[in-house]
Amino acid sequence: MEKVIKIVVVEDQQLFREGLIALLNKEPNFEILFEAEHGQDCLNKLKVTNQLPEIAIIDLEMPVMNGIELNAHIQLHYPNIKVIMLSGHAKERLIAKMIQEGASGYLFKNCERQELINAIYTTSEKGFYINDEVLKAIQSNAQKMRMHKTADHLDLEFTQRELEVLQLLCKEMSNAEIAEQLFISPRTVEGHRNNLILKSGSKNIAGLVVFAIKNNYFDVIG
Repeated sequence: MEKVIKIVVVEDQQLFREGLIALLNKEPNFEILFEAEHGQDCLNKLKVTNQLPEIAIIDLEMPVMNGIELNAHIQLHYPNIKVIMLSGHAKERLIAKMIQEGASGYLFKNCERQELINAIYTTSEKGFYINDEVLKAIQSNAQKMRMHKTADHLDLEFTQRELEVLQLLCKEMSNAEIAEQLFISPRTVEGHRNNLILKSGSKNIAGLVVFAIKNNYFDVIG
């Protein structure tokens, strides 16, 4: 039996929310635990639900409590919930900020149905989903930041193997795929991944990807 991915949808526009839920309900491996119209509504329902979701799809702009505030609360109090931000904003700084603050993915509201479904499956399996458009926005923002501000010197020491794992993580490879390519065990990959997160100060794999791009460990365009 295939794994069922438990999801919550947080969106203030009722028509869009209902359409999104109808779309997700067509996937047999998705289960919508509940829907919420803003961040506070979501938190209220998380407190009383019998089971927590694996993934929360959250709109960025909402009344009462917006997506930025809700994401921060989830990262602090419900760290096992993976957040996929859904927004009409393509601002590079905002995209990078949300990933750095713990979101596992960022999608534009005009994305295709199949991309949303792929994003949910990928986030469930690998811990994050960042498409090429978002990766390039993060890289562009990092380049602009370096032009306007002298970057702090990073006194970090990564082993050659850690750098190899970092490159492959940025290419969205799973632990098993990395292990096969590097001829090491998945458990060893997990150890290198945890070391990378710890050394870089990242919150999760998505944040580690942002770190790699910002500090020239991985070139999206090149």
